[in-house]
Amino acid sequence: MKVFIIPIISLLFLNFAKASESYKAYFGGGCFWCVEESFEKLDGVEKVVSGYSGGITENPTYNEVTYGNTGHFEVVEITYNKELISYEKLLKNFWVNIDPFDPYGQFCDKGYSYRSVAFYQNKKEKELIERDIETLEKKFKKKIVTYIREFRKFYKAEDYHQDFYVIKFQKYLNYKKACKREEILDDIWNK
Repeated sequence: MKVFIIPIISLLFLNFAKASESYKAYFGGGCFWCVEESFEKLDGVEKVVSGYSGGITENPTYNEVTYGNTGHFEVVEITYNKELISYEKLLKNFWVNIDPFDPYGQFCDKGYSYRSVAFYQNKKEKELIERDIETLEKKFKKKIVTYIREFRKFYKAEDYHQDFYVIKFQKYLNYKKACKREEILDDIWNK
């Protein structure tokens, strides 16, 4: 009887470890504070980190990304549990939290680093992004200008950007209201 206990416990542990394995996804939708907030509310999302990706400069700073020529976007790194939320659901959340038609940035933040971007890590993710773009272009009869980029490297933003919407709640709400983010999103997605 003791001979079978260890293999059964090992199998149970392996199944539990496999079920709780974390995956990552990367999206940029303008100010990463707002994108971070929109993903942290989802069941199955374990962690969201603000940062930079898509460019050529190693270990960029906020000022370099915003005012320089790094090629980076403001993005979030989303750690999620595939058993609780799918990449498709993350992608859906991404679309309804951006203006995919703005070629200059997002809301009141303009410039290359504030453009919307969906990063893919494999062929399946790329196909899902492309499928969504095709569907949205047919629905809205407008060209989607969101970038599609192959993910290469993520650089965590400075500590003062992490969980900004929680730590500096009132300042964040004032910023979000001044940018009319909610009104613009409502106008696009709730017609």
